Amino acid sequence: MNFLPVLYCWALLASLVKTEPPVEGSPYSIIIDKSDYNLMLFEDGEWLATYPVVFGSKNQEDKKMEGDRLTPEGKFRITLKKSHKDWGYFLLLDYPNKESVERFNERKKTGAIPKSARIGNGIGIHGTRPHEEYAVDKYMNWTMGCISVKYSEIQELYEMLPIGTPVEIRK
Repeated sequence: MNFLPVLYCWALLASLVKTEPPVEGSPYSIIIDKSDYNLMLFEDGEWLATYPVVFGSKNQEDKKMEGDRLTPEGKFRITLKKSHKDWGYFLLLDYPNKESVERFNERKKTGAIPKSARIGNGIGIHGTRPHEEYAVDKYMNWTMGCISVKYSEIQELYEMLPIGTPVEIRK
């Protein structure tokens, strides 16, 4: 099977995607497309690589509250990098940020979520467990709202991406 046409299509599509300028001093940015189950990595605004990902739920709605297993949408930044005993590495995002809090408060105000709901935190990008990479291949959403790449791929992202890297999550 010849993968060159597929790679060309991905490169063409990625060239049409506009990204925000990366954090000062970092050439990288990320766009996570929930509907396509992809994490696209850009360097200096140019598409560099695409990684398959899974989330917490097949429901592609924006995160509403703690415990809903939904992945938040919006513009975030990587705020912390650490190794993790189960998932290899963890790239923490600045969720909830100001925009997330505003949407959360509006949902409470309109009754879309219970008044007792909490917004939650701890959303990030991490790997699968070492012998569970099939979860990504089979689109098995298993996280609590985080973005999961394969265990064998998270180290590459961890080593490459500095704290402050912009991450946009969209439907």
